[in-house]
Amino acid sequence: MAGSRLRDRLCAFFGGAREQDKAKAERMLHAHKQRCLNFSHLLAANNRALTLMAEIEEALEGHSPFGMDFVRSRCTRCSSEVYAIVRALIALSPGRHDTLSDAFNRISTDIAACIAPAQHSACGPYVVPINAIDTSLRDEVGGKMAALGEIRRRLSLHVPNGFAITASAFYAFMQHNDLRKEIERRIQAAGATQLMDLYALSSSLRQLIVTAELPPRLEREISEHVQALVHTQGDGLRFAVRSSAIGEDSAGTSFAGQFHTELNVAPEDVPDVYREIVATTYGVTGMNYRLTRGIRDDDVPMCVGIMRMVEAQASGVAYTADPLTGRREQVAVHSVWGLPKGVVDGSVNADVLHVARGDGLTPARLVSTHIGSKTTRIENDEHEGIRKTTVPKSLRTRLSLSEADALRLAAIAIRIEEHFGTPQDVEWAKDIDGRLVILQSRDVFASDAPHYDAALHQPPVNARPLLTGGVTASPGAGTGTAYVVRRDADALDFPRDGVLVTTQSLPCWAALLPSASAVVTEYGGAAGHLANVAREFGVPAIMGLPGALATLEGAGIITVDADACTIYAGRIEEALAPRLKPKNRMIGSPVHTTLHSAAQHIVPLTLRDPSSPDFLPQSCMTLHDITRYCHEKSVKAMFTRSTDLPFPAIYSKRLVCDVPTQYWVVNLDDGYIATPEDNVVHIDDIASRPMLALWRGMTTVPWTGPPAVDTRGFLSVVAGASSTPGLEAAAHSDFTARNFFLISSKYVNLQSRYGFHFSTVEAALADHNAENYASLHFKGGGADLPRRILRAKLIAEILEDFGFRCEVLQDALFARVEGFAAQETERCLAVLGYLIVHTRQLDMIMADAAAVARERTRLRNDLQTVAPKIPQQAKGAAGYHNTNGETAFAK
Repeated sequence: MAGSRLRDRLCAFFGGAREQDKAKAERMLHAHKQRCLNFSHLLAANNRALTLMAEIEEALEGHSPFGMDFVRSRCTRCSSEVYAIVRALIALSPGRHDTLSDAFNRISTDIAACIAPAQHSACGPYVVPINAIDTSLRDEVGGKMAALGEIRRRLSLHVPNGFAITASAFYAFMQHNDLRKEIERRIQAAGATQLMDLYALSSSLRQLIVTAELPPRLEREISEHVQALVHTQGDGLRFAVRSSAIGEDSAGTSFAGQFHTELNVAPEDVPDVYREIVATTYGVTGMNYRLTRGIRDDDVPMCVGIMRMVEAQASGVAYTADPLTGRREQVAVHSVWGLPKGVVDGSVNADVLHVARGDGLTPARLVSTHIGSKTTRIENDEHEGIRKTTVPKSLRTRLSLSEADALRLAAIAIRIEEHFGTPQDVEWAKDIDGRLVILQSRDVFASDAPHYDAALHQPPVNARPLLTGGVTASPGAGTGTAYVVRRDADALDFPRDGVLVTTQSLPCWAALLPSASAVVTEYGGAAGHLANVAREFGVPAIMGLPGALATLEGAGIITVDADACTIYAGRIEEALAPRLKPKNRMIGSPVHTTLHSAAQHIVPLTLRDPSSPDFLPQSCMTLHDITRYCHEKSVKAMFTRSTDLPFPAIYSKRLVCDVPTQYWVVNLDDGYIATPEDNVVHIDDIASRPMLALWRGMTTVPWTGPPAVDTRGFLSVVAGASSTPGLEAAAHSDFTARNFFLISSKYVNLQSRYGFHFSTVEAALADHNAENYASLHFKGGGADLPRRILRAKLIAEILEDFGFRCEVLQDALFARVEGFAAQETERCLAVLGYLIVHTRQLDMIMADAAAVARERTRLRNDLQTVAPKIPQQAKGAAGYHNTNGETAFAK
């Protein structure tokens, strides 16, 4: 093998085969292998770090939701990889870069400060009576209870008696059981990205919380306040135990229906139900809501309201502004028999009464009524909990709220609006004594969609309506495959961009809204929790549409025009064209802001000029700077002679070839047929099968130069080069102009830079197909970012034709094949070799569709020569298998 040949030549170099010379030769051979190993480890960690940086940059675009588990895992892993790079460089060049550790520690400390969980104090009160609550305590009792306390104290309106269990109590509960660390550990370990995984994680976390012990002080104070209320209001007292999380009911993030309320709770059960409410912090709907809105778990401590249960004749919701348009001419009162749960969970079609506001000259007046089909109602069970009962026929088509009560309620809602200064969504109940009791008040979340004018609406030409009717719960139009959801199991298979079709507008279906293009329900209306969240997410919704399930199940692709309350068969562009795209709600969110803050210490490249006297460890401001520094110094260490390694065969050797680019070869072990005598190596000396396959692809078709570029393409390169610090990094370096192969007989690693883009190819050919692989990491370019992204996508498109799995993050491409037979893996390497040479400067023309089409055709035609199809008998009639057990064929 090459190692033994090198050892023999080292002995000869030192003058014979004396034992001391053999020992010295062995030490030098070991030193050579160790240097190559350190260099290889550095390059591998460098590629992993750059991949993580690309993921962070992609996430910062905000196109997909991510949580703090993503932020912390990517930042932590990136720091770990850069630490590995630093260690490898120090091992490669002992004593020369020791101060780099100080720079790394400084930067990693800054990153850790950005992503560290917030530190909360549990030194505040655990329980606060509602008579002592106002909006000044919002950060201690949550928005829901703060608003109710304010309404009770400042406006003297009827609000049930009770108390709030505070954020301090929540933190004490978490600290008492050390729950925070365990919750974070489970979230990180789960890495839940699919709804099924989220259900499993949620179940685990909720079980952890409901079985945890309450701190003795908290349990004692809850019991004391419960018993005090029982003492003053009678032994039959029951409670409503309601979530009041910090941030809940705030403007723009209502959390409508995402947490839990338990009704008609017995006094002795309040502590256990408190734990259950806290556990819903990690319910599927709550976790998914925070994920899609970019809200950190740390920002939503669960406060809980304990309030006297109201025996309701009728109840519902009053809006002081139209949630679809934001207009404030009327108050819309939604009412049902019994408890308001029938309105907010969409299980009952409510009565709707519109009250025009008075203006000082004319009094408020009832202007319209709509009687809902109220066949059921929800009421308190005589013992505990609630029950659904049948409404007597005489009441089903009768208004559940009189005109006088509607006018009184509208006046109360307007008074609350004037006090808070913003339109309000007021939950109310009429108790058995006829009093109007306020159960909740929060800001109205009005849709961003433009006002829909029915008079100007023109139905699409030649479109076939499937259904009409219902009410617009969230404006706009959407299209997708109709998918009926009846139970949780159905939700697991809900398709991205599908139309959610379900019976009731239950809050639990909000977990599907980030994937839904529209919503259709048979029951419910604009006042329900699901409707609120649909408006937040900009998902069009028609609710209260009878016969939706029977008509739409199996209907395939449909178009839902929520403004016109019409559903069409197929995709109707006329209905979709004028609609606004939903806002990107990740941008500016707390999670996004946290990642952006941490990324400032990771992604930017400020260390630009290797020839500058400031190219020093102490000048590194980011992890990217450290990777840049380490890459430059490691290449220099490998390509420069050293006094402690005098024998020429140990160093890299320049590849003698007919191409203008310089290539250097580092022999890791047995990559040469025979070790060359001087500092150059010929391709005929190479024994590395994967390198030879790669080289074949690089040289079979000569590169004829960059494509013809128009003025805009040229200016794009000028602008890109001047505005992207990373592009300048190679401009002044003696070493980054070199492209180098690390080889053994069955392995190759190519690090290459052509102009403004660089690529890494790694491959292995082994004795077993399962161990064969080839991978590409490609990034950069001289043009602006959109053109560089398009080039990366073009390369991915071509590689996928040859069985590569590809991922594009910004302008970075990651591609890999594995488990192919050796001959097919060599073919794939030839494809990679061809593309890294022949896609140079293609980013300049990517805005020209005709030019791109020509280049795509040229690339594919050339590849028929570079990588011709392998005859079927050469790879076996059954094809070859990748490591996932799938059978594939070369295309």
